Amino acid sequence: MSLQSVRQFLAERAPDIEIIELNQSTATVELAAKAHNVAPGQIAKTLSLKVKDDIILVVAKGDARLDNKKLKSTFGAKARMLSSDEVVIATGHPGRRCLPFRAGNASARLLRRLIKTLC
Repeated sequence: MSLQSVRQFLAERAPDIEIIELNQSTATVELAAKAHNVAPGQIAKTLSLKVKDDIILVVAKGDARLDNKKLKSTFGAKARMLSSDEVVIATGHPGRRCLPFRAGNASARLLRRLIKTLC
C-alpha cells in the first residue's frame, strides 16, 4: 500500500483526516512522539499479532504494553507477534510502518477495543 493508496482510502472514507508528512523518522513510538512534540502515550501504535489462523491488528497507545494473559483470555489462544515478512504479507506495509487500513490477502481483522482490555 503506497502513500497514494492511503490518501485515496482516507479521502473516500474519512475526508476530514489530515495527512501529515514529516521529514524525520517516526518508525518508533519515541521518534514519532518527538517528531510531533507529544508524549509517547499520545501516539497510536499498531501491533500485528497472530492468534490461531487469524491475524489481528491491535491499535494501542504508544506507551501501552500488552498483557499476554488478557490477550489469551480475550481470544481463547496464545498470541504471537508477526515476523516482518508476515507483516508485509498481511498489511502491505513493512514492519514498524504498519498502517491499519488494509487486510491484504490474510484473513485479518482490525481490532478496536479499549486498550485497558488488553493491556
